Amino acid sequence: MVSLREQLMKAGLADQKKARRVDQDKSKQKKLERRTGVQSVDETRLAALEAQQKNREQARELNAKRDAEARKKAIVAQILQMVQQSRQSKGKGDIAYNFTFGKKIERIYVSAAVRDQLAAGQLAIVRLDDTTELVPRVVADKIAERDPSLVVRVKQTEAQAVEDDPYADYKVPDDLMW
Repeated sequence: MVSLREQLMKAGLADQKKARRVDQDKSKQKKLERRTGVQSVDETRLAALEAQQKNREQARELNAKRDAEARKKAIVAQILQMVQQSRQSKGKGDIAYNFTFGKKIERIYVSAAVRDQLAAGQLAIVRLDDTTELVPRVVADKIAERDPSLVVRVKQTEAQAVEDDPYADYKVPDDLMW
């Protein structure tokens, strides 16, 4: 294999004098570095190393974003599968049942038996996109672990009641019609 110096000399782009001068400059630089203990800074090498480091960081960030998106898609798929497998019937839909989702009051039509199950806390409401589904409480808890914003809690547990509630003596029935 022919060195770059020899290739440049054959092409006529460099001559023996320039080659010797470059060798002398290199050896002087090395001697100076050995004497002083200070190495010369190769700016192009440092720039290349910085560019490599920057590229690695960008690749890491991109991979992290890609992994996060894949996890989100997997969670959404799990939630959809759980809802489809454990969906409960709403009944004939002759009674309007009101619930709050976010800051809005929503309404679904259910049978009397389903309304009683919702009031007792046996069923929970899950809101996916624009559809409202009823699922058992156990499945709703699993969905809430993955994404709590999708589950509507119809009956709150007693442990969540405020201790200094001035209206604690006045219980409001869960099946109160609005």
